[in-house]
Amino acid sequence: MNWYYIVAIISAAFCFVAFLVQAIRLFRLGIPKDLSVKSGSVSKGVLYSCTVAMSPTNKESAYKHLPTYTAGILFHIGICLTILFFFWMLISMFVDLRLPDIIGLILMVILAVSSFSGIAILLKRFVKRELRYLSSPDDYISNILTTAAQIATFCYIYLALYPLSYTGDCAAIVYFVTLSLLLLWMPFGKTKHVLYFFFARYHLGYFYGRRGSWPIKSSE
Repeated sequence: MNWYYIVAIISAAFCFVAFLVQAIRLFRLGIPKDLSVKSGSVSKGVLYSCTVAMSPTNKESAYKHLPTYTAGILFHIGICLTILFFFWMLISMFVDLRLPDIIGLILMVILAVSSFSGIAILLKRFVKRELRYLSSPDDYISNILTTAAQIATFCYIYLALYPLSYTGDCAAIVYFVTLSLLLLWMPFGKTKHVLYFFFARYHLGYFYGRRGSWPIKSSE
């Protein structure tokens, strides 16, 4: 087995264990402690938090910046597919799996759009003074690694479909090393919201649902 396969497996295992430890810690903390008198439905609040509350029409930061919101959605779709493809590749090391060419082409189209979205979001953070002021190194590192992983996946799939004799192992090395770096960073950077997102939405729904604020009642 080539060294970059080993690096990828170790990085994936490390990422999984790190997230597992964080998830266990969050579960052990339990549900939020709220001493207020219950006046609403927690379950309805959580459901609303994970669905309607996330609509761009209900998020000021979204409906006032729809292009960025759309780019963010596409960016997240791209990284989800990137991670799924990566684990497909890991499994294919041990099991004879073959990705249909049409699926590869569809992935390339999606990754091309999502990679462009990631670059656009990064450039906006550089260009807009207020975003630069609010940004930390973590913002840049997380965006760059996530975008690079999608670009590397696009190139890897392209070269798998249309191989070039002179690339040798370079494509595989770049791909697996780039994805390994992302996986090593994910449990520590803002990319860890891949886990904390779900707990955050639950806590919001719990708080506002218990107090009867969510779901928002119609004024009619």
